[in-house]
Parts: sequence; C-alpha cells; structure tokens
Amino acid sequence: MILTLDAKRRLTLPASLAPTRPGDHFKAEFDPDEDAIVFRRIAKDADWLSVLKSCPVKMDDLPPRSRELPKRLKL
Repeated sequence: MILTLDAKRRLTLPASLAPTRPGDHFKAEFDPDEDAIVFRRIAKDADWLSVLKSCPVKMDDLPPRSRELPKRLKL
C-alpha cells in the first residue's frame, strides 16, 4: 500500500490497514538501511516512565529555565 503526505505533511491510514482510533499513539522510527519509516503503536496503559527513560536527551542536559520577566510587554 502506498501512502502520500498531504500539504501539511500528514499521513492518513486507511481503516482497512489497521484497527485504530483517533487519539492512538505511535512511535515512528526511520531505518536508513532499508530507507523505511516504521510505526509502532504505544499501548494506552504504557509505562510512561520507561518511555521517558528511553528519551535520547537526558533531563540533566536540558537548558535551565529562564526566570527573567519579558523585557517588553505588548498590552
């Protein structure tokens, strides 16, 4: 089956391809060897702690939050 991106870079899956509902979550990975994009469904009752742990950016590497007020407020 061939899927095409629309102008807003969205893919639309036919209902006959997989039993999905709006709001289902998927993990997308690109395989450069196969030149393919692989979508894996994330279970609704997934352990989000394990998902956060698998994040490539560690929480310690994030920039600190700015505590300064905006210099110019447009009211």
